[in-house]
Amino acid sequence: MSTKRVEQLHAQGVRTRAHLLETAREAFAGCSDASLNSIAKKAGVGIGTLYRHFPTREDLIFELYRAEVQQMAQAADDLLDEHPPLDAFRLWLTRFARYAMTKAGLIGALQSATSRGRFAQEARGPLTAALGRLLEANRAAGTLRADLTPDDVLLAIAGLYQLDPAEDWEPRAKRILELVCLGLCRRDGARAVGAGGAAGAV
Repeated sequence: MSTKRVEQLHAQGVRTRAHLLETAREAFAGCSDASLNSIAKKAGVGIGTLYRHFPTREDLIFELYRAEVQQMAQAADDLLDEHPPLDAFRLWLTRFARYAMTKAGLIGALQSATSRGRFAQEARGPLTAALGRLLEANRAAGTLRADLTPDDVLLAIAGLYQLDPAEDWEPRAKRILELVCLGLCRRDGARAVGAGGAAGAV
């Protein structure tokens, strides 16, 4: 087989994999129990093609989740490049809230497909690293409490997962995040939040 043909097949495989992931993302957004057969059919490929790229349901779900988590982690750096540290922190929490609500189906599929240990490892690693960068920037700026850890923040916003994504969750999520930010800020930082920092409509 010629080098050109190998490159063509590789490029086709990359496109097929990306198409399968996008189809699965849409499927799990609507139903956490979406079957691999239904995903393959919707993508217009045979089930064998799907299995070549993702041998198990868990492999497919984890690849989807890994990509989503990496996007959230990258968002921390992007926001720090574009905004003051406290605004970047608040805006990242807003994105996290939207992620938690709009990806509820994917998270449900993930929890049903795998063990808690692997879920925690895949989710917490990039997210805690991203939060660590946000916290460090705010410590340097003197806007957040110096004793905070990424796990503290994740525990503080865990209440978001109690909201029903099928209801009007945005006003309550906004109130939750405002309370969290006020609790995590230093006294002078808290005044800055109330005075018109990046409120970031959820």
